[in-house]
Amino acid sequence: MISGPSGVGKSTICREVLNRLDNVCSSISVTTRPQAKNEINGKDYWFVTKQQFQEKLEAGQLLEYAEVFGNFYGTPKDKVDEVLDAGKTVILEIDVQGGKKIKNNCPDAVMIFIMPPARRVLAERMTRRARDDSQSAAKRLGGADAEIAAAKQYYEHIVVNDDLQEAINNVIQIIQQARSLEVDCGERKK
Repeated sequence: MISGPSGVGKSTICREVLNRLDNVCSSISVTTRPQAKNEINGKDYWFVTKQQFQEKLEAGQLLEYAEVFGNFYGTPKDKVDEVLDAGKTVILEIDVQGGKKIKNNCPDAVMIFIMPPARRVLAERMTRRARDDSQSAAKRLGGADAEIAAAKQYYEHIVVNDDLQEAINNVIQIIQQARSLEVDCGERKK
């Protein structure tokens, strides 16, 4: 799984890993956040209502879930199982809360945290991407400090995204080293 604060470049890194490695798929999260105009349901996220999310949660259909900035996000268990059953590697691009939950259910999961080279650089990247209003950006930047502190405690791999190509190569190397290991999650254990 790959985590990191908003604006650190984790989506770009994940996209490049998917382009460069065979037999690797990305998990598509379920979310209650509003769908942006350029997003496609089932490709970017599975967009659901809060009621539908609650039903999935109660039915045990999510490996993990978290509330982030007022919206719920979760990893659909059936979709991850399909990828793993096909003998592929699945990348979960999730927040630190979700990462800790996945690690509890899947102790062999490889945890990679993408770190900014400095807080100032992260703030500049968030401003450049212009996805959030100033209040939301400040909230996300404040949350980054807590995520970084938690990552240092729970994640076994920290990759600093100071140079994008180097960060991509480091993540690919970590995944390649781990691919030969079998990762079992909960009921998947045989």
